[in-house]
Amino acid sequence: MDKRLIGEILQRAADGGRIDPDEALLLYTEAPFHALGEAADAVRRRRFPDGIVTYLIDRNINYTNVCVTACRFCAFYRPPRHAEGWSHSLDEILRRCGEAVDLGATQVMLQGGHHPDYGVEYYESLFSAVRRTYPSLTIHSLGPSEVLHMAKVSDVGIEEAIRRIRAAGLDSIAGAGAEMLPERPRRAIAPLKESGQRWLDVMEIAHRLGVESTATMMMGTGETNAERIEHLRLIRDLQDRTGGFRAFIPWTYQPEHNHLKGRTQCTSLEYLRLVALARLFFDNVAHLQASWLTTGKDVGQLSLHLGVDDLGSIMLEENVISAAGARHRSGLGELVAMIRSADRIPAQRDTQYRHLKVHQFAQDDCCDERVVSHISSTTAMRGSAVTQGSAAVRGGRATAPAGEVPAKTAQMGEVR
Repeated sequence: MDKRLIGEILQRAADGGRIDPDEALLLYTEAPFHALGEAADAVRRRRFPDGIVTYLIDRNINYTNVCVTACRFCAFYRPPRHAEGWSHSLDEILRRCGEAVDLGATQVMLQGGHHPDYGVEYYESLFSAVRRTYPSLTIHSLGPSEVLHMAKVSDVGIEEAIRRIRAAGLDSIAGAGAEMLPERPRRAIAPLKESGQRWLDVMEIAHRLGVESTATMMMGTGETNAERIEHLRLIRDLQDRTGGFRAFIPWTYQPEHNHLKGRTQCTSLEYLRLVALARLFFDNVAHLQASWLTTGKDVGQLSLHLGVDDLGSIMLEENVISAAGARHRSGLGELVAMIRSADRIPAQRDTQYRHLKVHQFAQDDCCDERVVSHISSTTAMRGSAVTQGSAAVRGGRATAPAGEVPAKTAQMGEVR
């Protein structure tokens, strides 16, 4: 290990200079942890000298668990015609949106499986209804995989699909479905999903149409260190062309109830080193978010000293990662305290990272005790209007009675 070379690369990156993928791999695998973290934190301080760390209040609403893609790491989906497949009615989705607004949410993430009947028309009906009923909610939803699927079902081009759902109310595309973009690990964990290049293609089209997004990465399914760096390179190269990624969000694979069965996982140290490296590598992405949901609150808080400026959201509902074993929960007061005790200033943000409430002083930290993550997930299906294996959103390709409730439904963290 060339300590002088590593020191030179770290200093250049800390000063805002660009590092190439080979240098990034060297830092990720060989740089002393504290030196890596100090360089990343120097970048954060230069970008965000006010010392603010942001959080969001949102709700992840899954409209269906029916999916034809069968990703090996997913514990949430059910194949078409499965006894435990379900779809929420439009009334139920709107009810959940209303609950979110009442608790101060500013964003809703509508995501679900690749239902064989859900084309562009379904999402136009869904988004227009949410926009009409709750105009204050930002619709940050879907991902390239859903866009490709709906375009295929409706037999339209990607650009047309994005234009139509944007006109219906979509504000922003989530970074969902990225997992690992390099071909080898992607085929190993999601052989039926689109290629990494197609994921990037959809994001590029969206960005050029004025729809911004986030970018994500799932660690711990057997990818190599070099493949992790290649994932970062692919995102940075696209960002150079479009500037459409607001934030990068790495998270860790959850091992329960899926076909991978936890044979490979990511350690906390691997995750934290990647977080710091990402802050140094992404000289063209403004924000870096830590995933306390998958790594735990202690690791999430530690990441605030490694270049992170955002702790993500108090998710009033989350079912997909929870089904695979994520058990970490947080109340709003606890999340704010995590930021405060890391010697940072907490601030609630919106989807665009505009500050809505800055907790400048400790006396400003009093928070609504009702705002707790996953308050609705453990009863995600209880009393809900759902239909088995078919769409319930009016105007979609498939319809069913809004009040029909299946005898058996899959609740958060429960896979029969």
